[in-house]
Amino acid sequence: MYPVYKYIGKETKCKDIPIAFPPQHQNQHPGLEHVMVPRPISENPNYTGSGKLKNKVAIITGGDSGIGRAVAYAFAKEGADVAIAYLYEHEDAEETRNRIEQFGRRCLLIPGDLQQEAMSHEVVKQSIHCFGKIDILVNNHAVQYVQKSIMDITAEQLDRTFRTNIYAFFFMTKAVLPYLKNGSTIINTTSVTAYEGNKQLIDYSSTKGAILTFTRSLSLSLIEKGIRVNGVAPGPIWTPLIPSSFPAAQVKTFGTYTPEVPMKRAGQPFEVATSFVFLASDDSSYMSGQILHPNGGEMVSS
Repeated sequence: MYPVYKYIGKETKCKDIPIAFPPQHQNQHPGLEHVMVPRPISENPNYTGSGKLKNKVAIITGGDSGIGRAVAYAFAKEGADVAIAYLYEHEDAEETRNRIEQFGRRCLLIPGDLQQEAMSHEVVKQSIHCFGKIDILVNNHAVQYVQKSIMDITAEQLDRTFRTNIYAFFFMTKAVLPYLKNGSTIINTTSVTAYEGNKQLIDYSSTKGAILTFTRSLSLSLIEKGIRVNGVAPGPIWTPLIPSSFPAAQVKTFGTYTPEVPMKRAGQPFEVATSFVFLASDDSSYMSGQILHPNGGEMVSS
């Protein structure tokens, strides 16, 4: 049995959060959530929502699993309908949709490769056809490939990482922008690696740095339209990217081998989701071009 941390929520209810994980590796990327051991914790059972996103419509890329799934659950609890763009993880996506429908909200699943600009237009087209509007865009999906040296990063890998992690954010934003109105929001998922770097993830960290400056620049560009653009920079979070990226031995100590994390454990997706709720709602009405840092206490310079 792996050690756990007791998370204490409302009414003193406790929930076990893993501190260490059984060694495991997936040979497909970006990975499947339903085969992970233990499963990521996508939902805080004590979080009920208060209508902060009532009748809003959100597109969440990579919303089938990991952080994206947790954000989709939190948005639905706050009253939003959700369109989820994902790659191939059909079983994970169906599970996410079923749960969202249990909250009484609608969920549209749109599989496809967002490396291709045409796919962004298809996501928007289907979302408008289903829901009639779009209020929130969450650019969240990503890939990462562990390499010991920059010399091991091929041109093919570099292109795939940049086209997935940052080109697609441009594509999705361009496709959705004609439908956004005053009060709409865009939220981009960057990473603590944008601030600290990571010697095993040079190309991934570079894209996350690009997302940081993309967020700030896009905010300046859209502020006069009344569209706010912010970002979230998670620390180490237990998602399908981890066992599909790192070797099994490194997964075993994920989150604990990073000396910069004062909490000495990986975070769970539900611990990140409320940052997105805050940035999507009117609670953050005076914020744009900013980044939130759910990262276990790591200190980063902005």
